[in-house]
Amino acid sequence: MNLPRIGLGCMSLSHAYGTPPAEEDGLRLLRAALDDGVGMLDTATLYGGGRNETLVGRALRGRRDEVVLASKGGMAIVDGVKRIDGRPETLRAQVDASLVRLGVERIDLYYLHRWDRAVPIGESVGALAALVTAGKIGAIGLSEVSVARLREALDVAPIAAVQNEYSLWSRNPELGMLEATRTAGIALVAFSPVARGFLGGVVQDPDAFAPNDIRRAMPRFRPDHWPVNAALLPAWRDLAAEAGCTPAQLALAWVLSRGQHVVPIPGTTRIDHLRENQAAVGLAVDAALLDRAGTLIDTATVSGPRYADGPAAEVDAETFEDAA
Repeated sequence: MNLPRIGLGCMSLSHAYGTPPAEEDGLRLLRAALDDGVGMLDTATLYGGGRNETLVGRALRGRRDEVVLASKGGMAIVDGVKRIDGRPETLRAQVDASLVRLGVERIDLYYLHRWDRAVPIGESVGALAALVTAGKIGAIGLSEVSVARLREALDVAPIAAVQNEYSLWSRNPELGMLEATRTAGIALVAFSPVARGFLGGVVQDPDAFAPNDIRRAMPRFRPDHWPVNAALLPAWRDLAAEAGCTPAQLALAWVLSRGQHVVPIPGTTRIDHLRENQAAVGLAVDAALLDRAGTLIDTATVSGPRYADGPAAEVDAETFEDAA
């Protein structure tokens, strides 16, 4: 399927980074995104326990045909607890619920949010393939999967997109997924392309994160790793100034340069940041400077794994720890 060069990740409007903005403020941002021609909105069953899909659905009323609409299932809040469940009956029920919350008849791109290790991925993908046949979803995606899992899925049904984390400080797709998707003609949708705000210059002190901000549990923001990572930022800001753009735009330009099939979906709660991010598509950054960016912020210079042990166990994507 044809995806725009950049989309909008909607998670932060309802989920994950402390107290989300008021619903009307989130709605205002989404409508601004549509007015500005943002071509893809990405949401999920998980986000805000369904509230994010409801919010996106409100924004899309009367404007459904203006965007590629992506959502996800197989991971949800059940009785107040996050649960991964890739059983076919669960996916069918979650797609139906998403359609109601979004107020649409079809979701263009629907991801298996996480592979449920208790369910062969072929069973989950087979259920989604049946939903494509039924016209409830347009195409199948996978999120946070390995190349091996992608190949298993491709034996069952076409896969349109893989959504894995990819940024200067999270290079895991370079362990095989970047090339596998390119070769197969599959979009690689990069979430957290600005490194959860780190490369945008908005994180000054992780101790100031809200108590329920998921970054508090992420090793790179914790006291044993943060000083090393923060020490990279002055040179990073200087490099962005040399490129004539903002730090966030340089981070996005680097991700965009990884291939025409790579689609970053930065998230934000601010309209000025939304427009700053979208403008990255039109930037012409010298390839040599992008190479310097890739040397400055890299696996070798960044301290700490991207997830703590618990969340890491939920992810199937390749890791540098396993590759070592």
